[in-house]
Amino acid sequence: MSIALSVNLNKIALIRNSREGNYPDLIEHARACISHGANGITVHPRPDQRHVRPGDVLQLAELLKPLPDIEFNVEGNPFAAQRGSYPGLTSLAEAALPDQCTLVPDTDHQLTSDHGFDLTKTADKLLPIIEKLKSLKIRVSLFMDPIPEQIELAKQLGADRIELYTGPYAAAWNSGPDTLENLYQQHRRAALLASELGLGVNAGHDLNLHNLPRFSTIPGLKEVSIGHALIVDAITLGLAETVKAYKAILESATNPQEIS
Repeated sequence: MSIALSVNLNKIALIRNSREGNYPDLIEHARACISHGANGITVHPRPDQRHVRPGDVLQLAELLKPLPDIEFNVEGNPFAAQRGSYPGLTSLAEAALPDQCTLVPDTDHQLTSDHGFDLTKTADKLLPIIEKLKSLKIRVSLFMDPIPEQIELAKQLGADRIELYTGPYAAAWNSGPDTLENLYQQHRRAALLASELGLGVNAGHDLNLHNLPRFSTIPGLKEVSIGHALIVDAITLGLAETVKAYKAILESATNPQEIS
């Protein structure tokens, strides 16, 4: 079974929000991604609603409800306050009932997510949120750095999966082979540990057509969530060819689910 590709549509919503109206249409782009082979759709609503809005999440939920083979993944900070029509991540997840909810410790002032949870500080606050989501039959994934002690805590909290934060790996792609190899091995060891503990392993952040082939050899990797690079590539290649190119990398990964 190949690694799943979940397409993050935040950048489509960001472009749409720069003008009045509904162009580009987020729902139509979700349909197109699915028709070209995407295994899932990811969105990361934020309280400032600079890209995906709560209404988008609910519309996507309706679109994907009759498509059981397509995963709906909603990401976000579970501690972010309600603001305007943004009801908070847990309330939004309860209304949309996605297949997976990825909890991310980003703050309002961050341009994008840039670190995983420190569960030594947030475990007590996360526990009731995880329990609530799981009671709704939503798979829970925690956005994590490749730190063994933190991954062990994620298991203790009852998470179903972790999503490895791949930003540093991507940033090191042109930094020299030693730095890149060290980061790759950190993620590999983290993935092996997670799998040994019974956690599923997802990954995401700044993965692209250049650095994904190497990362896709991580043992036990189940899913990657890719947005920014994929949408940028689509400007040149077209959406259909871009989704197919990412899928081809994931499908050709050597024994991606084998734990060794």
